[in-house]
Amino acid sequence: MGFFDFFTGRRAPPEGTPRLDAGSLRAALLALDRDGAPFRVREGLREGADLVAEWRVVDAPWSDLFAQAGVKKVTQVLLRLDDLLGEVRTVDRDWEVEWRAGLPQLSWAAESFRGQTIELAWATGIAFREEDPRDGQVHEYRFQTRELKAPLQEIVAAHGWTWRPVAFGRL
Repeated sequence: MGFFDFFTGRRAPPEGTPRLDAGSLRAALLALDRDGAPFRVREGLREGADLVAEWRVVDAPWSDLFAQAGVKKVTQVLLRLDDLLGEVRTVDRDWEVEWRAGLPQLSWAAESFRGQTIELAWATGIAFREEDPRDGQVHEYRFQTRELKAPLQEIVAAHGWTWRPVAFGRL
């Protein structure tokens, strides 16, 4: 890792990791899209990217958790696979979330931001449970950009590719 990599977010794969083909990487990233995860990975043609990773804030099973956590902003990660350089270039886009009657209303952030973001939100539910007469924690959840990006970065590194955030220039 170079000196500026800490500031730019660039992450090279472990030394000696063989680089696998783009199709294999794409399939592995898309495999992260499962019902039990609070985020999804999908094709990004509409956004001008190869893939998009985003929180499931508008999906019915997840919207209640996001609302209870008080999430006001969500990040969408656009990914471009550059087979020639062995890099996955990424750009974060932020969306404002407004909750109306428990339903999320997404809007593009009023301020323009392009680059890399770090967002934190968490909540804990405390309730009385009849099956256990003690009061206690029923659920706990956190929504951090790290929880969205870490699985993506791990797969990219395991496939021998470099994770390269982009703030200026082309995705």
